[in-house]
Amino acid sequence: MAGKRHYDDGCGMAHALELVGERWALLVVRELMLGPRRFTDLRAALPGISPNVLSDRLDELEAACILRRRTLPPPASVSVYELTDWGRELEPVIRDIGRWAARSPRMPSGLPMSVNSVVLSFRTMFSAEKAKGFAARIGIELAGQPFRVEVSPERLDIQPGLAEAPDATLAGDPNAVAAVVYGGQELDQALRGGVLRAGGDLGVLRRFVTLFPLPPKAPALPVAAKRQRRRVPPSIG
Repeated sequence: MAGKRHYDDGCGMAHALELVGERWALLVVRELMLGPRRFTDLRAALPGISPNVLSDRLDELEAACILRRRTLPPPASVSVYELTDWGRELEPVIRDIGRWAARSPRMPSGLPMSVNSVVLSFRTMFSAEKAKGFAARIGIELAGQPFRVEVSPERLDIQPGLAEAPDATLAGDPNAVAAVVYGGQELDQALRGGVLRAGGDLGVLRRFVTLFPLPPKAPALPVAAKRQRRRVPPSIG
């Protein structure tokens, strides 16, 4: 942690920013939230980060006791990074920040999402009200990674692994799934176009993709207009 900036502020939030406030830090934590990952896995999930910056963030998070590095037993014998128990306690923080940011009137749409970001968004945006009277077991495969989903009228549980005897299955690119759940694309259209693949009860999937409503946007302020007015030069004569 040597060389990092400190706020000289006794507030816990200030210390939290010292721990995970560096660029990419919370995204690295997000990518470890569902289980251990190799360095190459993290690079693939965060294509905008350089190897040097990723190494720095991993070292800093390890020094902060948020993650640890270990070697998997044979035959794998590869090094992976995983969150500590304390590090996993950041999930509700990440979810709350994600829900808060989703209300931004200037949040860009259509940007790529990793597998973990889509899965965690389901945990974040799940609406028990939308799920009233609905229960199902669903298998979802995102970019080749399987997840088992249990939906009840009160809660959603989504974990890595294969679903046993699912009522329905859905497979495809995480961004294609996000486009249906959050972007307004019709599920049947995505299936007809081959962007997504499905099996089992399609009625279950049609209901499932409606369970994650985005929160209402915060009011937008005419900041751009104000800035434009300030740039107008004074009239002459």
